[in-house]
Amino acid sequence: MRQSTRNTLTTTAALWKPLVLLLFLPALAACATHRTAPPKPAGTLFHPSQLVKTDLDRVAEAHQREIFMNLRLLTEKLYRRNPRELKKSGQANIEAGLRRIFERRHQWRFAELKGARGTQAIHLAFREDYSGDRVLAFVAGLGSMIQTAFNDKTEFFVLDDLEPQGLYNAARNVEIAVWKLSNTHDAQGEPLLLSNEASGPVRNLSFEREFGKVIGSLDVLSKIMAEKNNRTVIKVIQSLATAVFLPVR
Repeated sequence: MRQSTRNTLTTTAALWKPLVLLLFLPALAACATHRTAPPKPAGTLFHPSQLVKTDLDRVAEAHQREIFMNLRLLTEKLYRRNPRELKKSGQANIEAGLRRIFERRHQWRFAELKGARGTQAIHLAFREDYSGDRVLAFVAGLGSMIQTAFNDKTEFFVLDDLEPQGLYNAARNVEIAVWKLSNTHDAQGEPLLLSNEASGPVRNLSFEREFGKVIGSLDVLSKIMAEKNNRTVIKVIQSLATAVFLPVR
């Protein structure tokens, strides 16, 4: 009798699962496209969204959360090394600047960037005649470019798919952006944005390490998605000094 009851419950759950997916997926997908940065993990509490996620969806979310945690830490470091940029944005302190970039629902569109997103915003950060917050332009460019590679979503469900080539190209674009950060100077030979400190008794390469984590996460996820979909990623080798940003979608 007990075995029969268990079989009935199992059959009922199997029948209900597609219906639950159809009911919840549109609403959950809509929420996932309106956030700016990935939400924090839900912890041990059950949420209906778990019913419509595969293990690979959770892997993608974990990598995305890690990337944006690294990006937030890098933004904090950039503001500490370049306090004049924070003043340009009119923010009271670094934490306010971080909340503005990573917690508000702006879809990576800022009025002072005049609609520039992705690599356009990164280029803007290194224009010598740009008078706005260079940290904001640089980070908003990176953030929106990476989000484009994630299909502008912050949660993933069973019907979602990520393009491995886009993730790979995003990793290469981060490498190009890091090169520009370290090598772009003004007319007086001063860096437009201070980052790593290579001179002095102690070398500070913390920026390099954090950017390396972002690049590594994108590359690993690209390989996972390529294997999942049996796709081939076209590898690109180019000199960073003359490299051009690659399309991510």
